[in-house]
Amino acid sequence: MKILALDSSGIVASVAVVEDDTLLAEYTVNYKKTHSQTLLPMLDEIVKMTELELESVDAIAVAAGPGSFTGLRIGSATAKGLGLALKKPLVAVPTVDALAYNLYDAQGLICPIMDARRKQVYTGIYRFEEHQLMTLKEQWAAPIEELLEELNQRGEMVTFLGDGVPVFRELIAEKLQVSYSFAPAHVNKQRAAAVAALGSIYYKEGRTETAMEHIPEYLRVSQAERERAEREKEQKPAGTKI
Repeated sequence: MKILALDSSGIVASVAVVEDDTLLAEYTVNYKKTHSQTLLPMLDEIVKMTELELESVDAIAVAAGPGSFTGLRIGSATAKGLGLALKKPLVAVPTVDALAYNLYDAQGLICPIMDARRKQVYTGIYRFEEHQLMTLKEQWAAPIEELLEELNQRGEMVTFLGDGVPVFRELIAEKLQVSYSFAPAHVNKQRAAAVAALGSIYYKEGRTETAMEHIPEYLRVSQAERERAEREKEQKPAGTKI
């Protein structure tokens, strides 16, 4: 079984191909460039380097959100286009699940944190049991202090990873009362290899969708949508029901 995976949910852009238990190729860049400039050239380079016939892949796994609204739309559009052109199913892999899967078989709790602005994070709480990723709390958007309070209540060692770590490192040190650590550089951000590996499991479980069915999971409305709603509220005449 061969899975092509894409992740453009954050600053990182990543493309990978996994065949059974072998990572054939992975191209990951953590640099401030628009994913519309990087994702397809990265895929093209992998195709050339591995002499990959795209028609040979069984499915296309994509980091389905949450994350950067623009990044998710680019990843979604790319995956949908490939799925339609190749007539292949898509596997939508929750971004936070894939991040947690980077720390395969780690001890204690695993807590990815993605910076969602306004002192909020996209996060989830996980652990590995008998070599399987167990979801203790599904990905959600939360104030960072609310998350830290919940982790204190759970009372277990926790490992953090994700682009929210440098943003909230000092607050974690101040507020967290349990032992904790931060994942090292090679596994602390999005990786398409993890999306592919987890996508392989979901594919075997039948958790696929068509390209037309795929929709990113944003978890909350965009800033532009919030600002538009606020403007519309301000423009309502006095006494008008909202």
